[in-house]
Amino acid sequence: MSPVVTSERSPRPNPFALAADLLRPQAERLEYATPGELARAINPQTIQTPALEQIDHALVDVADGACNRLIISMPPQEGKSSRVTHYGVLWMLRRNPNLRVVVISYGADIARRWSYLIRADISAHNGVDGSVDLGLRVSQDSRAAGHWTLAAPARGSVDAMGLYGSITGMPVDLLVIDDPVKDFRAADSLLLSEQAWQTYMSVARPRLAPGAPVIVILTRWHENDLAGRLLQKQADDEAAGVEHFDRWRVLNIPAQADYDPQRGQSDPLGRLPGEFMVSARGRTNVQWEATKSATAPRIWTALYQGRPSPDRGDILERQWWRRYETPVWSVRPDGSHRIEEAEAGQLIQSWDMAFKGVNTSDFVVGQVWLAKAGRAWLVDQVRGRMDFTTTLTAVERLTEKWPQAALKLIEDKANGPAVMSALRSKVSGMVGVNPVGGKPARARGVSPFIESGDVLLPASDIALFDVEGLIEEATAFPNAAHDDQVDAMSQALERLLLSAASGAGFAAWEQQQIDQALSRCQSAPDGRHMRRGGYCLYCGEREEPSASPGESRDSAA
Repeated sequence: MSPVVTSERSPRPNPFALAADLLRPQAERLEYATPGELARAINPQTIQTPALEQIDHALVDVADGACNRLIISMPPQEGKSSRVTHYGVLWMLRRNPNLRVVVISYGADIARRWSYLIRADISAHNGVDGSVDLGLRVSQDSRAAGHWTLAAPARGSVDAMGLYGSITGMPVDLLVIDDPVKDFRAADSLLLSEQAWQTYMSVARPRLAPGAPVIVILTRWHENDLAGRLLQKQADDEAAGVEHFDRWRVLNIPAQADYDPQRGQSDPLGRLPGEFMVSARGRTNVQWEATKSATAPRIWTALYQGRPSPDRGDILERQWWRRYETPVWSVRPDGSHRIEEAEAGQLIQSWDMAFKGVNTSDFVVGQVWLAKAGRAWLVDQVRGRMDFTTTLTAVERLTEKWPQAALKLIEDKANGPAVMSALRSKVSGMVGVNPVGGKPARARGVSPFIESGDVLLPASDIALFDVEGLIEEATAFPNAAHDDQVDAMSQALERLLLSAASGAGFAAWEQQQIDQALSRCQSAPDGRHMRRGGYCLYCGEREEPSASPGESRDSAA
């Protein structure tokens, strides 16, 4: 520090000289372009990931005045709170030592912890013993973890409070709400959700100074958590034609890139669909996959993808789905799956293909449905991001697994026609389907069957696929990132239940479609017959009694 200038008449320090002395280190200190740079300067063990880099850029926009309403959501334990509420606030105080900051969390102890860490860094990094000089000093008159101020001439301060505390005193220049939801139970509570909303609307927001930014950092738990309600209010205000309202910028970084380029969607990190984020905790792709497998789809979609699904769907309600507890299939020694007494029902496949020429954007979904006595059972499903060759293999394998599924409905769009052309000599019964109407309209068309309990899904303990994931997608439809499972389901139910309900009768319709789809009898020298009830569907030839062991007579040989 420079010598203190004193008056000739008094030994007391000149306050203007003291102010100049305090501010001089700010002019001389190193400047850090982002909170991440500051974090690495005072803590060399700081880890920088692409996700944290994006958070840095967003915080710079807030500090520059380019954004004053910011929501950041990211998987738990990936460094978002430390980057924003610890180093981000510290970085902003260096830029403007007069900021009056309020930090709110679900618990006062959590908020005070962040406040303590900021204060501790300021106290420790003062240029003494070669340490980084942040150019800030904590006032000796106000040093409590829950409330402290910077030493004059700076007027900045940090207050920490729980979600249900109160804000008193001067206006707030920066409001940081970090982790407003404690856990899933709190997120599901209508009472706690409403209390959090009222705290923001009636306590926190009224204290904001003109132009003061608000940053909300959270792991998403529920559609109606604080972030969800803020975004809903924005949508409501916009729809109502309100001229001035809070416009939120949302930075959601999912654990796994999950978007559809065909809809103009993109990933904030520039990842390919299906690619996991670089973890600040060092989680590998295998560990991410293990976490995903061990996590219920609803929780994974919310906590890790930042996309909570609603309790009530726009078209398909979560509570509509009925389950069956006992498998309706048996497994033969050759690995094929058979439905007993197949003559009493119909077994079909339904496929939704990816877009032509795109190998990584959307999912390919193939389903196996059983229709019987006016009801439909989903018995199996394959789903994955597949290129063209992998798609062909998936169709062949599902056909081998379910040989009784004579009819294969394939949407006559995307890769559908190319798949049918490539497999025509290997797989029988493929029928192109030209969908009529938009996807929501088709889902609404079959929704009465689901609501009435006429569509059944397997219980999780017997399911051959991720049935909970299907329910999550259906509940979020048509607002989910993907709708491939719903599309394949609508296509199947339209044929199995709507056709029957209209009086056309499935059996007659199925035979007509198969007759139109195949121009020649499959009784070629290779012996490829498609039999039902002991007869080939195409040539009528009766099955020879010398069927190979383990092979059903009601099968596609």
